Amino acid sequence: MNNKTAFPLSWPDGWPRTKSPTWSQFGRQRRGGLGRGHSMAKVFDELQLQLDRLGAKELILSTNVKLKLNGEPYANLGQPIDKGAAVYFKLKGKDVVLACDRWDRVECNIWAIASHIDALRGQQRWGVGNIEQAFRGYTALPERATSSWWEILGVPINAGADQVKEAYRTLVKKHHPDAGGEAELFRRVQGAWEEFAKLTK
Repeated sequence: MNNKTAFPLSWPDGWPRTKSPTWSQFGRQRRGGLGRGHSMAKVFDELQLQLDRLGAKELILSTNVKLKLNGEPYANLGQPIDKGAAVYFKLKGKDVVLACDRWDRVECNIWAIASHIDALRGQQRWGVGNIEQAFRGYTALPERATSSWWEILGVPINAGADQVKEAYRTLVKKHHPDAGGEAELFRRVQGAWEEFAKLTK
């Protein structure tokens, strides 16, 4: 997580973006909802509370909102063009990321992340699963130096079709979410295979 910045926004590698953010409906929830008038300080405190309850360490809240000297985002500066928020942290030594840009205010996207953490913690409270299971799909990926299909598949650029196919099958099996793999790595492998297939048509 060394390359992640609190400002400007460091959107997680491979995380899809929302094309058209939605007007926030949080203010209409019966309990625990975010009114659109809630301050940046309030949503930051709620996020910090949820992360503390989770046992998270080394928090980086990344947005396009400028920061105060204490590292918290300013309030009342107006909304930036990109209203997304990403939260990087360590959970039991593993790098984790959660991000949201569905809503039309940075505060609402931060609140959504805090609410999501609370819901994931509920899996453990309710006895359905545990925190490790809940966060398995949110492992932060290392920065990619390149998106070359051969590097993703771990083969030479001049590898033959059989070698590429074998590498693809091995990685798909390894990273398949149904087998406990990481969904984003699985998608990257699929994308690399599709790129190779286009080149060999």
